[in-house]
Amino acid sequence: MSWVPSWRPVVATPGRTVAPDERLPWPQTVALGVQHVVAMFGATVLAPLLMGFDPNLAILMSGIGTLIFFACTGGRVPSYLGSSFAFIGVVIAATGHPGSGPNPNLPVALGGIVACGVVYALIGALVGAVGTRWIDTLMPPVVTGAVVAVIGLNLAGIPIKTMAPTPFDAWVQALTFVSVALVAVVSRGLVQRLLILVGLLVATLIYALLTNGLGLGKPVDLSGVAAAAWFGLPAFTAPVFEPRALGLIVPVAVILVAENLGHLKAVAAMTGRSMDRDIGRAFVGDGLATMVSGAVGGTGVTTYAENIGVMAATRIYSTAMFVVAAAVAVVLGFSPKFGALLQALPLPVMGGVSIVVFGLIAVAGAKIWVDHRVDFSQPANLLVVAITLVLGTGDFTLRFGSGEAAFALGGIGTATFGAIALHALLRRRR
Repeated sequence: MSWVPSWRPVVATPGRTVAPDERLPWPQTVALGVQHVVAMFGATVLAPLLMGFDPNLAILMSGIGTLIFFACTGGRVPSYLGSSFAFIGVVIAATGHPGSGPNPNLPVALGGIVACGVVYALIGALVGAVGTRWIDTLMPPVVTGAVVAVIGLNLAGIPIKTMAPTPFDAWVQALTFVSVALVAVVSRGLVQRLLILVGLLVATLIYALLTNGLGLGKPVDLSGVAAAAWFGLPAFTAPVFEPRALGLIVPVAVILVAENLGHLKAVAAMTGRSMDRDIGRAFVGDGLATMVSGAVGGTGVTTYAENIGVMAATRIYSTAMFVVAAAVAVVLGFSPKFGALLQALPLPVMGGVSIVVFGLIAVAGAKIWVDHRVDFSQPANLLVVAITLVLGTGDFTLRFGSGEAAFALGGIGTATFGAIALHALLRRRR
């Protein structure tokens, strides 16, 4: 079995789906790869900022992690690896980070992330050895669909509550997602396939006209971009292994398994190709990428639903564009000027794009139910989904222990474990 695929060149036509082992002409593939970098940027930069990590290093390790994942899956699974939001709560609990500024206890968090990656990779090796039957039993489509949908719904509060501080910014968010929607519906050809990137550029230009030109809001400031160096090393940090932090962070591996499995099921449903044989390799690749990232100071990584949302909108699943995206991310990770440019993008514009992408994630979860014909006339299925969606969307939090040993499991975590446990309970009762 080849570790590097040989992509079959195809020509894009309206309504045509491009399979993982196909590719468009290289200029279009490069443009699509850049779009996936843009799609992952908001979350991949936001997650490390919330945990006190270096966002430039996070971008660099997302590219390296994607290449590791590509090698482990033989280029058969179209996915991008970016900073996982599942680590935010436990990292903050383990380090006492306030949620802004550099994290002084970063090495302790890194030790937990590396250990989590080890456990995750071992689960992948077990899946590769004995198959996925036990995972399918624990996490059937009704569960994985709910987990994927919850990821999008749980993240929805970020752009709406934190990325539109003024009424003007809220209107800009609306302008942005309308721009993306119009590009998707009105345009044709390559422009339509680059709907996220084109919509972001259009909204940014309109924002600059309204602010820098008419003085209606905070103007776009490019002084930081001009002052930043073109190339430079990000800040590397070595991990420290502390028992309490390990106990808090390592269980995230279970959430990553459910998250990754849900993503793979979503991609399989969209492409019409079973990816069951690649699940073990995907887990191993994700686990290795998390280990490598944590070993040098980066965040834990996971397959990115944002990029799955872009694939759902464009119907292009070629793995070639993810090699391009990874290469672009690696180059950009060594560029402080790029980091400054990212920081200069208007916050409400990024919020509007996030609304679109997070919504597409939620729809991808619903698509799993449709494609697998989940029967919602069954009370067990109906209640698993109903309860899981509210737990995740409402950010339901459970706290364990007290004092320094206390930690909280919220949102995505409670929804994931809750869906698995509730389905097992109700299935046995049925």
